[in-house]
Amino acid sequence: MTHRSTEAALPASTVAGQPALARLRARAQAISARGVLTTAQHTLTVFGISALALIALLMFRPDLGKQLTHSLFPLPMAEAQAVEAPALSALMEAPASVQTAAASNTALSKEEKALLGTQKQQQWVTNWLSKRYRVANDATNMLVSTAYLTAREIKLDPLLILAVMAIESGLNPFAESPVGAQGLMQVMSKVHHERFQEMGGVQAALNPVANIRVGSLILKDYVTRGGSVEAGLKTYVGAANFATDSGYGSRVLAEYRRLKQVSAGQRVPTTTPVMASNTPAPAKAPAAESGITIKVLPHNEIAGL
Repeated sequence: MTHRSTEAALPASTVAGQPALARLRARAQAISARGVLTTAQHTLTVFGISALALIALLMFRPDLGKQLTHSLFPLPMAEAQAVEAPALSALMEAPASVQTAAASNTALSKEEKALLGTQKQQQWVTNWLSKRYRVANDATNMLVSTAYLTAREIKLDPLLILAVMAIESGLNPFAESPVGAQGLMQVMSKVHHERFQEMGGVQAALNPVANIRVGSLILKDYVTRGGSVEAGLKTYVGAANFATDSGYGSRVLAEYRRLKQVSAGQRVPTTTPVMASNTPAPAKAPAAESGITIKVLPHNEIAGL
């Protein structure tokens, strides 16, 4: 009897203990979930504080942000290499024939020294042209130096060359007219293509050194054939067969006169209105500017002519 009663009591105790066991398991699961949530909360708090600290650091040290960006997102090799701007002298490299000719004329005659002028005179002219035509001083200096060296070589007044450059293109070496005149001196490269052959062909028309040299040679040739600067300028602008050059010669000679004054150390305003050759104006004698009467010089008063 005792054995049977014991066996009967076991199922009853087992049934009675099952709810307690379920409660223990539920409590254990709740504690585990609460622990996970607490851990996640603490982790997010740490990350948030770290992020705020990093943002504050980058605000005060932006250079660290750049370093971090480069370390996380490295640039491709082609982009990572620094690109250096070419030297200005490289952009105005003279054709080989011009370099050879300049190197061979080492001894300067009295006339050549007069054409070259002094360093101070060239600097005065450079500064004035740079301000007047809003061209970088270094670039203007290269153009002025090239004009003086070309003038010495071909025996032509550098200020006349610079005056033509100024009126023709406003010192823009890449200027091109609707009819195809190119560069600083607006040379018709298709017409004068033979003159560019020794300098690499007509593509050299936009090379400032080549353009100044060819334009100066053409100008001197026209002045020599015309017998005067006025006649030469009229032919240069393409008005030889017309009654008037629409004031082109007057504008060039007025600019020449201003450059002459600048090279002599005089103060000349840089705000005088400038008219390009491709915007013709009625032909008229040069007018008085700032109280100074502009005199059209005969060709024998211009050095080298």
